[in-house]
Amino acid sequence: MEIQQLEYFKTVAEMQHMTHAAEKLNISQPALSKSISNIEQEIGVPLFDRQGRSINLNRYGKLFLNSVDIILEEFEKAKEEIGGLVMPGFGEVAFGFIHTLGMEVVPELMAHVPERYPNMKFTLTQAASYNLLKWLEEGQIDLCLSQRIRSKTIEIDWIELWSEELFVIVPKNHRFANRESIKLEEIKDEPFISIKRGNALRLIVDKLFKEAGITTNITFAAEEMHTVAGFVGAGLGVSLIPNVKGLNDYNVCKIRVSEPICERKIGVSWAANRYLSPAANQFKNYLVEYFKEK
Repeated sequence: MEIQQLEYFKTVAEMQHMTHAAEKLNISQPALSKSISNIEQEIGVPLFDRQGRSINLNRYGKLFLNSVDIILEEFEKAKEEIGGLVMPGFGEVAFGFIHTLGMEVVPELMAHVPERYPNMKFTLTQAASYNLLKWLEEGQIDLCLSQRIRSKTIEIDWIELWSEELFVIVPKNHRFANRESIKLEEIKDEPFISIKRGNALRLIVDKLFKEAGITTNITFAAEEMHTVAGFVGAGLGVSLIPNVKGLNDYNVCKIRVSEPICERKIGVSWAANRYLSPAANQFKNYLVEYFKEK
């Protein structure tokens, strides 16, 4: 049964005249009669008492009309609510980002958004790349800021927005502490503090070491960057991380890697073949524009 059929039934029930109802609905009377007959067959009872050309809503029809009124009212309400969600500049965007971007990048970004989109609403989610990927696959978020993530179940589009240099960090009393630059192979025998598996940065770092032919001696895997910095500052090892906000507050020295190039690329991801609301699409384009200017 279709919404249009219910609308036809409601009009006939209110007018209780097939010809007049057909004229109002701008369809032929036989087509309208057939639509009403199909509803009655599907429900299993007649909804009108017919006497010649006149029709009257019977008790089954009155009961059904009450339900139709509720259905059509809820349908219109749902259309209005969804229209409000997807209307460019007025919709709601579910936006995820990796932990390190929550310390400075995303707060600064979101502080500027109301200037451009004062009526746009956001659901913000901070998580590791593994969880952001899972939520993209499930449709729980529209967009996310992270390193490039790949899915085994859906196609994900990604636009690079900027790149971040990765630095070797060592305790301030380490023999490398006064170095301005270092080759990655020079830390191959050092105890290494890593990010846990499931984080896209872990994949990048592991790949850099593998390509350099280095096997790391991982002594601890942390959930996030500041824990890594804390362990390095305590003299428990060295690491390779971006220059996250607050890094200078730890007892570490930051050293540029001269060879190979060590960086991570950050971009915006979304499910390629899934509907992206006008609001989410507009915000995606804004992200590209915003970071291009920066």
